[in-house]
Amino acid sequence: MEMTKRLLFLDDIRYPFEVYHYTQNDIFRRKDWYIVRNYEQFTGRILEQGLPEMISFDHDLADEHYLKTGSQEFVEKAGYDCAKWLVEYCMDHLLDLPEFYCHSLNPVGKENIESLLNNFKRI
Repeated sequence: MEMTKRLLFLDDIRYPFEVYHYTQNDIFRRKDWYIVRNYEQFTGRILEQGLPEMISFDHDLADEHYLKTGSQEFVEKAGYDCAKWLVEYCMDHLLDLPEFYCHSLNPVGKENIESLLNNFKRI
């Protein structure tokens, strides 16, 4: 029987071992990460498997998450959208937020995700 992967890694292109190289955080050397590449996979995994022990967030999930040319419509949801969904999910189900890390190289996106999640943890 396969052990359920209890670490959730949200990133459109990278793998946890690649993030280890620039963070030097040993958590990224673990082999029990479940990788999701976008908002739909992120929400689907949590709805199917429940909250993981830990989630590591990337912010920029695809170049398309920026505005479509000539439109005000966002094509792809970013890691921040996943974090907002997670907060709402935890509130709706009266659950504590899992441990989290933000490995994004986008400094503004990283700060936004961390601020949102840290503010929710304080409540």
